[in-house]
Amino acid sequence: MPALAELKLRGRARYFADSPKTIRTIVDDFGRHRADHLIVSGDLTGYALEEEFEGALQALGPLTKDKRRCTIIPGNHDTYTPGALADHRFERRFGHLLESDLPAFTREGPYPFVRLLDDQVAVVGLMSARVPLVPGFSFGVIGKRQLEGLELLIQQPELKDRAVMVVVHHAPLTKEGRADKPLHGLVDAKRLFELVRGERFAVLHGHIHRRYHHPASPTRPHVFGAGSSTQRGNEGYWLIDVRDGKFVGSEMRRPGA
Repeated sequence: MPALAELKLRGRARYFADSPKTIRTIVDDFGRHRADHLIVSGDLTGYALEEEFEGALQALGPLTKDKRRCTIIPGNHDTYTPGALADHRFERRFGHLLESDLPAFTREGPYPFVRLLDDQVAVVGLMSARVPLVPGFSFGVIGKRQLEGLELLIQQPELKDRAVMVVVHHAPLTKEGRADKPLHGLVDAKRLFELVRGERFAVLHGHIHRRYHHPASPTRPHVFGAGSSTQRGNEGYWLIDVRDGKFVGSEMRRPGA
């Protein structure tokens, strides 16, 4: 399996040996900063194994019990095998966090789902992580049905005066502001940007192991790359400030700092 070769045989696993401790520190920071909502953009696991999902659930702690406080979507490593999907390993731990406040607009299983947070923010979750047709391919696809649901969803009056955070695993842009490699990037990034563009929208993603922010423009939303929050030497996260339905600031933080 490519994931096994990459993480074990090539030695990448050692960079994530402290992940549970780092996650717990980030959760502690959540309380210290008096943050309102924790967003995880996927790849809680390396191999989509039962024990990995269980470890992630324990490390994240009580926040995962409350969909008003936490949003989690799966990454490509969480959906790496047909067995992981057949056993619903992600959904058995985190499926309650996929329940939508406006379920009439879901189109592919629970996606897109939306969480309406007070009167300031809407968090929209999309699914781009698929079991690869060929081992080693790690590109993402949102798909026509989810994008149709998103188009209808953002037109609803409940979202009109809110800042909208769209969470998807694969990156619509690299740190350099370009499309990612064809076998690694988000296939339908262009269509996503056509739907959510301008200062009121942000796309939050994972997948690329670098942390960066591209400010919004008339033709695209804010783009926040989460990086590898638990990778040794690259630990960190974004603290994003929203006021009066607008993005007013963001800061990269290191756990415990």
